[in-house]
Amino acid sequence: MENKFNLNRKYFLVVILLITGGLFMATAAQAFCPVCTIAVAGGVGLSRWLGVDDTITGLWIGGLLICMVVWTLDWFDKKKIDFVAKKSVTTVAWYLMVVAPLWWEDIIGHPLNRIWGMDKLVVGIFFGSVFFLLGGGLHFTLKKKNGNKVYFPFQKVVFAVSPLIVLSAVFYLLVRR
Repeated sequence: MENKFNLNRKYFLVVILLITGGLFMATAAQAFCPVCTIAVAGGVGLSRWLGVDDTITGLWIGGLLICMVVWTLDWFDKKKIDFVAKKSVTTVAWYLMVVAPLWWEDIIGHPLNRIWGMDKLVVGIFFGSVFFLLGGGLHFTLKKKNGNKVYFPFQKVVFAVSPLIVLSAVFYLLVRR
């Protein structure tokens, strides 16, 4: 068990280092800002370090995956790279790059790590992805309605990360019982 914990720490450290390293090359026009990504990556690393339930960790992984998909698609657009089903292929590729190693290392799929009959990490990734995307979409909708101006500083961060914080509290109360 200790070996898996060390592997998990190394895995998340590598992911966080890759993301933060990419921030130095970030440009001004990003779909999700670097602050959002750091907040999500920090949430993943912190939750694993603290031994937080996998459902909550999955929420943050889901948010992080949405960031990576959107950033990759933006990068493709800036480099004028286009291919068939670009959005679908990019999305599937990112989710496979994260979920497959977790499955191979038996982090996903343990029969005692379930909620509602499904793996806790997978449930968390699903809800985290959906609600992070919805929060970011709400930001863009409100910004558009306000003449392309935000209502308050860091609105994008608040709308993208708040659903993850709220869902973390909800799942904490659900799994605590």
